[in-house]
Amino acid sequence: MNGEVKATGLAFNDAYRYVDWLLTVPLLLIELILVMKLPKGESAGRATKLAVLAAVMVILGYPGEIATDNTTRWTWWALSMIPFCIIVFDLFFGLKSSVNAQPKEARGLVNVARWVTVVSWCFYPVVFTLPMLGLANARAAVQVGYTISDIVAKAGFGVLIYMIALKKSEAEGYGPDAISRLNPLAARTTSA
Repeated sequence: MNGEVKATGLAFNDAYRYVDWLLTVPLLLIELILVMKLPKGESAGRATKLAVLAAVMVILGYPGEIATDNTTRWTWWALSMIPFCIIVFDLFFGLKSSVNAQPKEARGLVNVARWVTVVSWCFYPVVFTLPMLGLANARAAVQVGYTISDIVAKAGFGVLIYMIALKKSEAEGYGPDAISRLNPLAARTTSA
């Protein structure tokens, strides 16, 4: 009331965050695969594999997140780390030759996008363990940690995907000069 923030005493409902992750995490991986423009038959298979693994990872993490005892939390953490490790391994070793096949203008950005994904994702399993380590105010630290990781993993990654698409478009001849070649009227309009 009157612009004052007052604590409700109620815990944050983690289901909201997990539903968000169930949608966004697979899509982030699919974006990376699509922007890499892999060989024809490889994109769909790899995107599907990574998206399914990402969904399984999120689904396996949720029971541990809402558990009240450490044994249950550690069990679900370990189970969710299985698809997590497969995804990280695939991003680094499975896509290495694909990164090297990117146009040189975009190659560095694709590599940075892989690193941003992996590094920001590594915060999630660490943050998940904070309540199990007996830290004071661990629940608040978890929410802050997840929020910071989400900003980097989603917003930062989104900017990188945009920059990769822009560099690749320019390398393929679809940059600003392509507008005047493809549509002289559009070129006159944009220069006026």
